Amino acid sequence: MRINRRRFLGCLAVAALGTGASAAGKSIAEAFDDEVNSFMQPRKIPGGALAVIKDRRLVYARAYGFADVEKKEPVRPDSLFRIASISKPFTAVGVLQLVAAGRLQMDAPAFALLQLEPLPGRQPDPRLQRITVHHLLHHTGGWDRDQSGDPMFMEKKIARANGEPPPANQHAIIRYMLGQPLDFDPGARYAYSNFGYCVLGRIIEKISGQDYAAYMQQSVLGPIGIRRMRLGLSRADGRAAGEVKYYMPKRNFDPTETRTEPYTGFCLEALDSHGGWLASAVDLVHFAAALDDPAQTTWLPPAARRLIYEPPAPPVSRKADGSLKPVYYACGWDVRPVGRDGRANYWHSGSLPGTYTLLVRRHDGLAWAALFNQRSSDPKLPDGEIDGALHRAADAVAEWPEHDLFGKYG
Repeated sequence: MRINRRRFLGCLAVAALGTGASAAGKSIAEAFDDEVNSFMQPRKIPGGALAVIKDRRLVYARAYGFADVEKKEPVRPDSLFRIASISKPFTAVGVLQLVAAGRLQMDAPAFALLQLEPLPGRQPDPRLQRITVHHLLHHTGGWDRDQSGDPMFMEKKIARANGEPPPANQHAIIRYMLGQPLDFDPGARYAYSNFGYCVLGRIIEKISGQDYAAYMQQSVLGPIGIRRMRLGLSRADGRAAGEVKYYMPKRNFDPTETRTEPYTGFCLEALDSHGGWLASAVDLVHFAAALDDPAQTTWLPPAARRLIYEPPAPPVSRKADGSLKPVYYACGWDVRPVGRDGRANYWHSGSLPGTYTLLVRRHDGLAWAALFNQRSSDPKLPDGEIDGALHRAADAVAEWPEHDLFGKYG
């Protein structure tokens, strides 16, 4: 779940910019259904959902296949899925709301805010004091899971180190990491970090005085009308009302390999602020519409809105000549500027055992979310191919509908 997956998917999104031109003059249903079905069928994905907006109007919402194969329960356009790392853009908005309100500074030392101690007998890396909120948002804090592993999926090891029964919760994971050396100097380079967004969730709790989920539902989701999003639970018997069931590809399933099992392979509760949310495809494009709505100034003031897309400070994401690379990670979004007028494509993908998700906001007023209840384990059939497929679908639409379906889905 690192560059070999998430960042590779981002690169695919970069390649498929979308021209806005009509390639085949299809209806919106023909264009998108053809591509989604062509993606799902060879991978034998049980179910999926798609939502598409044009100029902040929900113009298409479609469900495919089964939410529960055994019960023959179909997916609905508003079925809930684990969205995995698409949780990060939501957490970023929560942080930036606190910045906009003057309650938090982007350059505030992150761990000084939390005031947590490392495990007994462990000495913190002195560079931890230099990690700021800004670093966490941009994945430049100093942790590289390719070098030292991802602590968010070491819940059993960390629980043992803490002398507690597994799984380790977020605070236990942070205390453990306070005793581990950084992999590089804060701000020196980019390395995707689930742990950094775990810390951001705890900062939201510390500054707001609220539980992370409660703050997000009250301050981020509620004001724009998203009511059904919630944090997911690990166990199958914790499946929420309207939530799909998650599956593994049968051809590669190894019952002895528990790390990749969608209900016992990891602790979803510990992933909250970086990967724990449940949402529908309609919820995700609702969020995208709010981000692109200039009237939403009380929800996220213009200054904070600009911070979302601000590039990381040099030398991160810079070429040898010091200029900005074509793609960079901002506050919860991969960003590719398009043209010279300030427009850009923004996207984020999410991946967990049993889940693959994608949210794209395109420079021409289009946005879409695609959610699936199985991810591929076949390198010949990468999940990221859905990104280019959906850009192709959008470019093939002859005429966009004038209706708005948001009212139908609340």
